Amino acid sequence: MRSGGAVNALSRSRPAGPREIVRILGPGFITGASDDDPSGIGTYALAGASLGLQTLWTALITFPLMAAVQNICARVGMVSGRGLAGVLRHHYPRPLLYGAVLLLFVANTVNVGADLAAIADAIRILTGVAGAWLVIPVSLAILVVQVVGSYRLIANVFKWLTLALLAYVADTFLVHPDALQTLRATVVPTLSLDPKYVTTIVAILGTTISPYLFFWQSSEHVEEEMSQGRKSVAARRGATPGEIRRATIDTNVGMAFSNAVMYFIILATGLTLFPAGKTDIKSGADAAGALRPLAGDLAGVLFAVGMIGAGLLAVPILSGSAAYAVAEAFGWRYGLERRWDRAKPFYGVIVVATALGAGMSFLDIDPIGALFWTAVLNGVVAPPLLVLVMLAARNGKVMGGQKIGRLLSVLGWLATVGMFLALAGLAYTTLLAPT
Repeated sequence: MRSGGAVNALSRSRPAGPREIVRILGPGFITGASDDDPSGIGTYALAGASLGLQTLWTALITFPLMAAVQNICARVGMVSGRGLAGVLRHHYPRPLLYGAVLLLFVANTVNVGADLAAIADAIRILTGVAGAWLVIPVSLAILVVQVVGSYRLIANVFKWLTLALLAYVADTFLVHPDALQTLRATVVPTLSLDPKYVTTIVAILGTTISPYLFFWQSSEHVEEEMSQGRKSVAARRGATPGEIRRATIDTNVGMAFSNAVMYFIILATGLTLFPAGKTDIKSGADAAGALRPLAGDLAGVLFAVGMIGAGLLAVPILSGSAAYAVAEAFGWRYGLERRWDRAKPFYGVIVVATALGAGMSFLDIDPIGALFWTAVLNGVVAPPLLVLVMLAARNGKVMGGQKIGRLLSVLGWLATVGMFLALAGLAYTTLLAPT
């Protein structure tokens, strides 16, 4: 077990400079970038197009909550020496474990299907070639990289393609937003029990505080330590202040990036598509219309590049997090750095999740709608999983003397309660509200 006394230079209290932050960026930044997957992009675009700026305020509250949740998941992995599913297997009743893993696998598989369909839609924008059959070569290419190559390769390449989505930032200023209106929408929450509004709030929460990222974040920190030679749980258990500080900076920067993209997609679509009456967007081409003030006829190209980059980054994380969870639940060997023949069941889960998701792409559904309802599904799955995360992070048997502190505890439980309240609102408006 590593003691807190083994403090390196990064544990000093001085603020981290830009160069140091760039060196630190790793699992947390990749997690943040992947949080803006096609499901998130589609959800934010639909929120702005259908409701204008009414949901812009969510960006202000989701950042501290999503950052806290992902910091907690990172801390659980670093301190316990196990991924989240491994923690549940060793410290909680098996029915809880299997129920959580089943929910995750179903949600991730549906998410994979929606994201693959969105990639195919983006390719159609670029090439004019339509058809769900595009999903097959894309899926096979992703599987080859995951199984034969290295996920780090795809992560390092495609996380930069997602920067194309920052075009929404420049786009927003070109349409000359009303500063007072934007500020009011950002800091003053719009409260409504309108079914469309409540469903959109659940979707936004579900795609920002996503269940698959809980498992991915904790497992990636475990894999990072395994790559450093800490093969046993005992060798990985505990974390120095320097390691915690690096992980905190990494995670917070990743979540800030993710939240900034969310904010400006809602703002850009709310300022362009909503006033134009284009409230029912069904494809990437429709969503790309918000970029016309910046890119003109190249709007579709810019949007498609960002969507493809986001999808190629997110799909391996979705299938990979499901595989981590299932493998740890059943005690299998796992890890994207292991050769496939040394972790066949682990890679088998990746193949099954990707194949089932690819099969869903042949259903006759509009891409943006599929992405939106996937986010709603994540919003339904996340609350019970968050309870397990919070219990584990405050469990002395899991965390030893390094349980999360008061600030993370308060923010983590606020996120959990907020998700349950949104889910209760969805249930009310769907089942009980007068028509």
